[in-house]
Amino acid sequence: MRLIAILLAAAAASTLNWSPAPACAAAPVTSPATAEVRLPHISIVKLGHGPAVVLLPGLASPRAVWDGVAPELAKDHKVYLVQVNGFAGDDPGANLGSGVLPGIIADLHDYLAKEKAGPAMVVGHSMGGLTALLLAQSHPDQVSRLMIVDALPFFPVIMDPNATVEQARPIAAMMRDKVAAAYGKPQDPATIAANVKSLALKPDSLVKMTSWSAAADPRVTASALYEDMTTDARPALSTIKAPITVVVPWSETAFGREKTVAFYTRQYAGAAKVNFADIGDAGHFVMLDQPAKFAEELKRFVAP
Repeated sequence: MRLIAILLAAAAASTLNWSPAPACAAAPVTSPATAEVRLPHISIVKLGHGPAVVLLPGLASPRAVWDGVAPELAKDHKVYLVQVNGFAGDDPGANLGSGVLPGIIADLHDYLAKEKAGPAMVVGHSMGGLTALLLAQSHPDQVSRLMIVDALPFFPVIMDPNATVEQARPIAAMMRDKVAAAYGKPQDPATIAANVKSLALKPDSLVKMTSWSAAADPRVTASALYEDMTTDARPALSTIKAPITVVVPWSETAFGREKTVAFYTRQYAGAAKVNFADIGDAGHFVMLDQPAKFAEELKRFVAP
């Protein structure tokens, strides 16, 4: 269960000697794209033409996390690459303070409505996966199907299977305050490297992770982290009519395939239509650790 330290590590990594960087500092997608559209909580870059696919990155991650799949996907799909304001060196915009997740959903809902892009296929990684579930719950007409990449409908169960939102609040608040307090303060790169080690298995993946997390504004990471840890999407899973594909990375060095898939199956037991696509020898950033296998699963997901 590679999620065991995911939020903790991503949050800690985002405090690495942070200072504002030029907008869109992350590596750009190498495919013809429209100009970036900036909204209060997110920015969006549009690629290609065809059925709509929305790609949502996770905590402290840029849209560049999808660089390995977006250009190919854009050959026969209209791809909407989302980035949370405050990540990848972007200005935080309206994300300073609470309401990050609701703000992302509101911006995305309004944008897709103006684009007449629904119903869209929505792919979300980590926090982006939770956001995708919430979007499908609140705006079912805009979502045709969901791919949830290594995300849970309620994260604290990774620490306590009987956890509740109320029990999670004090821990989430402590983590939020600790991450936010790091704003403008240099951190030990060795500590950051140790923190991101749980996020991926391949050395090249870890290098990218460190760079991406370091570019995120700790204040935004802190607020998003708190909201992620105190949002329970399980009660409304049964209301999601769109089919859900959950991508589950696993490795023999952690819990192995059987235990990992069984854990995720329990967490999504309330979903009406769900299937699981497991990818071995991969950490949380499965699209970096196993790019070919992930691309194949994504190809299957978007197939008519």
